[in-house]
Amino acid sequence: MRRFSFSANAWVNNSAWALLAVLALGLAPRAEAGAQRDPALRPIVQRAIARAQCFLNRFDAAVWYTLMDPRLARYVRNPTERLHILKQVYCVTHQPGVGRVPPGLVLAVMQVESDFNRWAVSPSGAVGLMQVMPYWPERLGMKGYELVRVAANIRMGCAILRYYLQSTHDNVRLALEEYNGSIGHAAYPDRVLTAWEHWNGADSLGFPVRAAARR
Repeated sequence: MRRFSFSANAWVNNSAWALLAVLALGLAPRAEAGAQRDPALRPIVQRAIARAQCFLNRFDAAVWYTLMDPRLARYVRNPTERLHILKQVYCVTHQPGVGRVPPGLVLAVMQVESDFNRWAVSPSGAVGLMQVMPYWPERLGMKGYELVRVAANIRMGCAILRYYLQSTHDNVRLALEEYNGSIGHAAYPDRVLTAWEHWNGADSLGFPVRAAARR
């Protein structure tokens, strides 16, 4: 996997954005222009960003890392970055008081969206591990370069995915279509659901995968 060392100032500079887009072009599937634009999402994503505390049980953490680290090593060679990704996924998906998001599904989305490359930029401009659309940082009072930070990207991506799961009544296929902006097209959810099988064991609680409703 390619490594880059852009500074925060370089990310703010338009030329750095252009360079990154050229380097990462094609690494993630194309998202439609309307993806992630629902106005009701903004306060939800803001709350997710504000939740920085991690809720880990030691035993569960040990099991989680033991199961998932060898699988993630296939995509991320740096062990420190692997543990950081796994910690964020576990903590964000196990937060009390918010709707459940299966951690295995989150990992599958990252696999399909960016191949776990936090520098990935899609042709439509979506950025990072979960391919969050670039207008989110401005709306949240953040900087564009924060989209390539593991924790911020996962929090935003999970908040968006959770919103679509709730709005579709846990219809995973429809939620994935909404997330990717590919409503009515089965290719994207098919890829994510296939990838989800690779992360078997990541979900400590059952989660129903319902057949897609035809629109």
